[in-house]
Amino acid sequence: MKKEAILEGLLFVVGDDGLTLSQVQDILEVNNEEAKELVSLLRKEYEKDDRGITINFLGDTLKLTTKKEHKDYYEKLLENPDTNILSQAALETLAIIAYNEPITRVEIDELRGVSTSHIVRKLSAKGLIKEVGKSDLPGRPILYKTTSDFLDYFGLSSKDELPKLDDISIEENKETDLFMTNKGEEEIEIID
Repeated sequence: MKKEAILEGLLFVVGDDGLTLSQVQDILEVNNEEAKELVSLLRKEYEKDDRGITINFLGDTLKLTTKKEHKDYYEKLLENPDTNILSQAALETLAIIAYNEPITRVEIDELRGVSTSHIVRKLSAKGLIKEVGKSDLPGRPILYKTTSDFLDYFGLSSKDELPKLDDISIEENKETDLFMTNKGEEEIEIID
C-alpha cells in the first residue's frame, strides 16, 4: 500500500479537523522524517496545475484545502441558485445549530448521530452559520451560530420566530410500518 494514498484518504476523512504531524506518525506508524517526506510528496503532487486541491498547514494541522487561484469559480458555485437548495442533512444540521447555539461540531455530530464536518463547511461557505469563538471544552473546539443570512433564507426577522419545540406535535403510536399495508399484508416493492 502506498502511504501517500493513505495519507490523502485520511486528510479527506478528517475534513476541517485536519491532522497533526504526530497523528500522521501514529496512524501510519512512521517516524517524524518519514511523515514529513510523505506530506512533502503529496504536496508536490497537489501543486500541479491539473489538481484542484492542495495541502496547507493551518496552525499545526495539515488540511486539504481548495486552491486560492480557483476562488472565483467557487464563489460562482455558491451564488448559483441551483446550488442553494439545502439537503435534508443540511436542514437537520441547521435546525440543531439554531436551537442549540452556540454549539460545537462534535455536539452537532452527537445530536445527529453522524459526522457533519462536510455539512458544517458547506453551511459556513453559504454564510448560513459562522464561527463565534472557542468552547472551554478540551481541545477548545470552534463554536457555531446561525447568521442573519440564515434568517433571510427562511424569511424570519429573528430567531424568536422559529417554532417552539413543544409546539411541534409528534403523533405517537401512529408509526407506519414501511413493509406493511393498512391491512397488515406485506407490501414489497421489487426493483429490477
